[in-house]
Amino acid sequence: MITLFHGSYVAVSTPLVKLGRKKVDFGQGFYLTRLRQQAESWAETIAERKGRNVEPTISTYSLDYDAVKSGNYRIKIYECYNLEWLEYVVDCRKGGMMQHKYDIVEGGVANDNVIDTVEDYENGIITAEQALGQLRYKKVNHQICILNQDIVDNYLTFISSETIKLDE
Repeated sequence: MITLFHGSYVAVSTPLVKLGRKKVDFGQGFYLTRLRQQAESWAETIAERKGRNVEPTISTYSLDYDAVKSGNYRIKIYECYNLEWLEYVVDCRKGGMMQHKYDIVEGGVANDNVIDTVEDYENGIITAEQALGQLRYKKVNHQICILNQDIVDNYLTFISSETIKLDE
C-alpha cells in the first residue's frame, strides 16, 4: 500500500477518472502524488483559480499498488524526463491517442519548472535534444494518473480530507 494525495478545492471521496481535464500531462484521468507538499500546491492553485469562497483541500488515499501491478493493467512509469516522456506529454496535451495505451501513468510533472521547455518543443522552437538537455537539470516532481475507473473502484481507498490554510 502506498499513500497518495490529491489537491483540489473540494474533498474527493469518490474519484471519477472521466471528470478530469482533457489535454493535460498524462491524459484525462485522476491525478495523485506521493508528495503532500505538491498536492498542497495543486490545491492552492486550483482554489485561487476558482476563487469565491473555496478552500484548498487535500484528499488522502491508499493505493494497493502491488495488487494493481500484479493485475492485468497497463502501467507506464517514467523514471526521469526523457524523450519518451516528452513525446507522451506533448501527445496528451494535444488530446492525442497515446493516453489510451495505459491504465496508470506515473512520472514527472510538466509544472512551472518544465512547461516552458515542453511548450517550446511542442511548438517546434527547440529540438527534442535541446529540450532534453534543459530538462536534465530540472527537479522531477511526481504524479500518478489513473486512467482506468476499475483501478479507482477496486484499489484506491479514500482515507480523509482536510482544508489547508492559504498563506496570506
